[in-house]
Amino acid sequence: MPLTDNDSRFMARALRLAERGIYTTMPNPRVGCVMAHGEQWLADGWHERAGEAHAEINALRHAGEKARGATAYVTLEPCNHTGRTGPCSQALVDAGVARVVFGMEDPNPQVAGEGIQRLRAAGVVVEGPLMEDEARALNPGFISRMERGRPWVRCKLAMSLDGRTAMASGESKWVTARRAREDVQRLRARSCAIISGIDTVLMDHASLTVRATELGLDNADAIARRQPLRVVLDSRGRMTPGATLLEQPGPVLLVGNMASQAPWPAQVETLALPGPRNRIDLTALLTELARRECNEVLLESGATLAGAFLGQGLLDEIIVYMAPKLLGSNARPLFQLPLDSMAAQLPLKIEDIRAVGHDWRITARPDPEG
Repeated sequence: MPLTDNDSRFMARALRLAERGIYTTMPNPRVGCVMAHGEQWLADGWHERAGEAHAEINALRHAGEKARGATAYVTLEPCNHTGRTGPCSQALVDAGVARVVFGMEDPNPQVAGEGIQRLRAAGVVVEGPLMEDEARALNPGFISRMERGRPWVRCKLAMSLDGRTAMASGESKWVTARRAREDVQRLRARSCAIISGIDTVLMDHASLTVRATELGLDNADAIARRQPLRVVLDSRGRMTPGATLLEQPGPVLLVGNMASQAPWPAQVETLALPGPRNRIDLTALLTELARRECNEVLLESGATLAGAFLGQGLLDEIIVYMAPKLLGSNARPLFQLPLDSMAAQLPLKIEDIRAVGHDWRITARPDPEG
């Protein structure tokens, strides 16, 4: 049967449910599910936390016997494999669900259409994709890891109206105001890893942690208990055991271009990823983070490292917080990019611009066709 406005209404509800897992489901995708009979809503469910029940299972539990003959609206194709939980496709079959409408197919090779096949083989009507763009936008990191073998890399930068990030001395606290900094905490909380360079770590005394007091969310304490992996790039071995970052809770991956022999604290792991010109191999780093099941990665760094990621085509999204102030021509630029001609420019596509307190947040993506 053709998909209807009613189907779109319930799928939109499922998408909003999936958003509730934005800080808690990694490395799993964020998924929402709605059970309905015709125009009558029956039950909601979403994947709340990795290792716990998937969205479909939660919705089925709430629907109970009413699930028999119902339609399940799921933002992602129901899984067909057994991991830490059983296959959702079989659970829907066992519950007697008559119809499944999905938002997008699962890019995970362990699923990749097999969930749909199992449902159809059992006589369940399966339709979709529906609102696929919105469904994909929920899980850029999971999709990137499955389709490209690397995480989704989001670069966060703060600048003045004249495009400067810090004074020539390195002083940068604070370019932006409190609301913008709270927004950054939410970017950290949704990320599996935060990448920074040794200069930022040492000069800014950065901790790179998710701080519950600055999240501005009702469940901030629970969210902050899961700290993202903090990845510090240190090609010349300058990290010191007394760095502020090492005094904070949470795992740290110290990456250089040669093996480190220093006696680091227990939460510190070292990794050598040598690249050309005594630099760290950034592509190999992203491959390694994907192997560790990192979906979304946040780059918080100075102009040199940000420019290296951008210049190598490794940034998927750029978020710039712009403050209504001027830092002057002696201050540091946003990216270190040695471009010498207009032909060498790197075009961007602006996805969103909005006020965040006193500042403005600009979301952009590299645009190879621009």
